[in-house]
Amino acid sequence: MAQLHVLRDLAVIFAGSLLVILVFYRFKLPALPGFIVAGMLLGPNALGLVSDPHDVEGLAEVGVILLLFTIGIEFSLSRLREMGRQILASGIAQMGFTVLATLAVGLAFLRNWRVSLFLGFLIALSSTAIVLKVLTDKSEIDAPHGRLATGMLIFQDLCVVPIMLVLPFLAGQAEGGVVGLLLALGKAALVVVGVILAARTIVPRVLSEILKTRSRELFLIAVILIGTLTALGTAAAGASLALGAFLAGLIISESDYGYQALAELMPFRDIFISLFFVAVGMLVQLETVGRYPWLVLLAVAVIMGGKTLSAAVGPALMGYSGRVALLAGVGVSQIGEFSFVLARDGRTAGLLPDLLYQQFLGVAVITMLVTPFLLQGGPVLLDALEKVVPLNRLLPGFRPRDFAPVQDPVKDHVVIAGYGLNGRNVATALRSINVPYLIVELNAQTVRKARTDGEPAFYGDATREEILHALGIERARLMVIAISDPAATRRMVRVARDMNPKVYIITRTRYVVEIPELTRLGANAVIPEEFETSIEIFARVLAQYNVPREDVERLVNEIRASQYQALRPGARPRFTRTGTFPAIPQMQVERVMLDPNAPVVGQTIAETALRSRTGALILAVRRGESDQATPDADFRLAAGDVLVVVGQPEQLKRAEQLLTGKIATTV
Repeated sequence: MAQLHVLRDLAVIFAGSLLVILVFYRFKLPALPGFIVAGMLLGPNALGLVSDPHDVEGLAEVGVILLLFTIGIEFSLSRLREMGRQILASGIAQMGFTVLATLAVGLAFLRNWRVSLFLGFLIALSSTAIVLKVLTDKSEIDAPHGRLATGMLIFQDLCVVPIMLVLPFLAGQAEGGVVGLLLALGKAALVVVGVILAARTIVPRVLSEILKTRSRELFLIAVILIGTLTALGTAAAGASLALGAFLAGLIISESDYGYQALAELMPFRDIFISLFFVAVGMLVQLETVGRYPWLVLLAVAVIMGGKTLSAAVGPALMGYSGRVALLAGVGVSQIGEFSFVLARDGRTAGLLPDLLYQQFLGVAVITMLVTPFLLQGGPVLLDALEKVVPLNRLLPGFRPRDFAPVQDPVKDHVVIAGYGLNGRNVATALRSINVPYLIVELNAQTVRKARTDGEPAFYGDATREEILHALGIERARLMVIAISDPAATRRMVRVARDMNPKVYIITRTRYVVEIPELTRLGANAVIPEEFETSIEIFARVLAQYNVPREDVERLVNEIRASQYQALRPGARPRFTRTGTFPAIPQMQVERVMLDPNAPVVGQTIAETALRSRTGALILAVRRGESDQATPDADFRLAAGDVLVVVGQPEQLKRAEQLLTGKIATTV
């Protein structure tokens, strides 16, 4: 009957969570805080529909291990190297200042350095899941503040590992003192080195042999076995299972099969981690929070404000403006999901008294619930704050001295805001036809490298009038805005249009819904990435079916002239044409996902001979979160790839049979 009791509790949890998440979805809030709220409502401290939360704690433990496992898969050593400077500078400053400030306040009130230091660790960690979800939904993951926030989150996730090792020593449960701590860290370092060696040598060969069986079940079992053995190895070395799960994920990420492993495990992780957050919500005692409401709210304000400022110091030292530094700080100002894991372990170890533990849970939950609203309204809040406090004087960013302002006045030039891939391409084109241009960029390292290459690049925030004035926006012919921050893009358009009503403004945007607002603010041309990609794909399709180039260009021009109305959902366009098209047969587009058993896994597109054998054509390949449009013939296919294939119905049927290995029943 105990099994039926647990099953009933699970049914109640999933039903209650479903209702709460639907409400959160209606208000466009992330789901993770919703699971906490569901747990608070369903648990013994509110409605009491689940009387004993310990029944689900075992499943919640699995969720924590899977969370760390999948985060390890999403990491990669190459990614850590690429973001090394941002991770170290911003992460060390944020963690260091937060821990030191909490330690000082804790010593003043609690008079216990162990508890105070542990609270500093808990408060310093932020919610990777919530922040990345909101930034992705707002298309700000590649914005300057988005990249900074991501770097801090990566550093925090890495810090969880040593914190887990230090916890027994803070609780006074480990033997050996400082020497014992150093030995534990040494063992962990040896484990990490062993994991890296295994990631480079053993695991790729093992997985390669497993994939030769073309069995999806064997692949999944192998991945889980690797995670289990690594976790048990770290536990035997004196570390935690969670640390082992993270390292196991790192092993998988270094192989060619990380994306496929992540796709297989993600549904299990999402289910179990939702149970973890529900279990956390059940532990929150509402009466404790209600007994000290003002103290809890004061703690929320102090923690989120203090973390925002501490997180802004690192970016300021790196040369970012006060606005960008504070936006990144707001992004990581909440308390994260790993803090719940550590707090529970600290309570079990006797490091956190019950009252302090309950107060911490209440404060942490509120910070997570507030975060989506702060991230959404952050730019508006900073705009209002700038009217009262000069942010660029308070956090000016330490501008390198060799970045001098524009000395010789230029006119009839182009101002390029942002020097990423698009900005560099624009600069190359302008340089080839001898058109003068000036570049403004918020990444000091990028500016330094561009100036080394001889580019007229300057450090500054192009949303500010004084920066645009120094770049001669009043005398410029064009302004090209090539950044990934939608809010900053809108502000740049408005400020530039106010300063020069005649300047021609071209801006990029990720989504077509941004076009009307940017046009209203003064942009002359808005280039939406999602539709430009579609145009490129269908232009290549028509070219493959021998449609004359001038007819393709005419169709493209008509679509752009109509502000992409023909490509919007529900549109059924009828294009005008002057010539006569060759006969174009009925065309369809299908998506084909390659599982580990697919016979073409490991082959190049040329080796599949898809075009000659079936008549169909691969337009694009989606691998993980990236898209490869019109891949070359030597592009090598991998398990988990989603192929976008175009052709006639019979051609598509033959192509799917060729790609997936299914036996053809009809031709």
